[in-house]
Amino acid sequence: MSARGRRVRFWFTLLGVLVALGGASAGVYRLSKVQASVTFPVAPARKGDFQVIIRCRGELRASRSVEIYVPMVPQPRIAWLAAAGEAIKAGDTIVKFDSSASEQQLQQKDAALQQAQATLDQAVAQARITAEQDKSDLADAQFALEKAKLQVSLSEIKSRIEGEEAKVDLGIAEQKLKVEQATVDLHAASDRSKIASLTRVRDQAQSDVNLMKSRIAQMEIKAPLAGFLIFEPNYSNGWMNAKPFKVGDNVWPGGVLAEMPDLHTLEMDAKVEETDRGRIGTDQDVRVRIDSLPELTMPGKIGHISLLAELSFEWPPTKSFHAYAAIPKPDARLRPGMNGGIDIIINRIPNAISIPAKALFTHAGKPVVYLAQGNRYRPVEVQVQARNPDEVAVTGIPAGALVALVDVEKKDQKK
Repeated sequence: MSARGRRVRFWFTLLGVLVALGGASAGVYRLSKVQASVTFPVAPARKGDFQVIIRCRGELRASRSVEIYVPMVPQPRIAWLAAAGEAIKAGDTIVKFDSSASEQQLQQKDAALQQAQATLDQAVAQARITAEQDKSDLADAQFALEKAKLQVSLSEIKSRIEGEEAKVDLGIAEQKLKVEQATVDLHAASDRSKIASLTRVRDQAQSDVNLMKSRIAQMEIKAPLAGFLIFEPNYSNGWMNAKPFKVGDNVWPGGVLAEMPDLHTLEMDAKVEETDRGRIGTDQDVRVRIDSLPELTMPGKIGHISLLAELSFEWPPTKSFHAYAAIPKPDARLRPGMNGGIDIIINRIPNAISIPAKALFTHAGKPVVYLAQGNRYRPVEVQVQARNPDEVAVTGIPAGALVALVDVEKKDQKK
């Protein structure tokens, strides 16, 4: 190649390099302008104790509840019910059954009792009269016997015929006394039998009255504890048409009408994945959260864990363990059946630097965060100590550093 050709090639190469440098400078200038003009959301890195948690879902339940049973009375029908979910004090009336038929029967049984008592009183009075009469007759017979004995003793001073007559009269008097004694015994036995029979009739009538009074007393049910009522479904019209019991429903004696949970024994029944079962244990601290009360977080402890994994009724079906976290001081607004969750604290890292989980990104296979420095964002590699669903404990950045909550590089590429 000639000297002129080499010079031309040199100048073309130099011109290309200058153009490339100019483009790169323009790109850097444009990027700086973009970063200067765009503000990304940031959050400060916090220093403090980092709690490593396992988050589980579940629902509230009462470990103790009292069932309300229908009384053992014939054909019970609901006449009045306390409102479901309404606050109830211990001893308040919660259910009333129709007692009109029982009250009518009570009047009839009470009339029968009074009649039986009157008949018994009459029989007792008649027995007393009979006993007094028999006592008088027996005394007369004894007197006649003594008189006959006296006549026999005087036979020595009387004629033989009179003596024989006296002996005959003595024998007759003795027989009359025996007959009178037998009559007295018969009357006494008959009166005792009659009084015993009438007493049984009276006692049966009294038992019937007591039974009716007991039934009427059972027609009104008091609250065994403070809380609220959860009525059971009435399946008398079939499973598809089952609805909670209401006023006017006929119920079956001995059946469960409602349930009253003890609100002082509320606990969270949470489902624990099989992969997390080995990391939790009893007496571990938890934080209880309720979906309908997002501002409320309550401390608690795991009371017990199910020994076996249970199959859920969800689709697709899954197996999970159940962890029960007791709530020492439940809020007054809590009710069984509320959905929520627990954060089981399995470890604590003191003086850790924690950032929001969405502030951690992966660059070239390594975890990084984007530190905000004025209007610029610089990627910094960090080391992850522990992860939670909402935050991550890291090392490599100072406390108080502002980290971007979005991937700055991807946002820049879109720009």
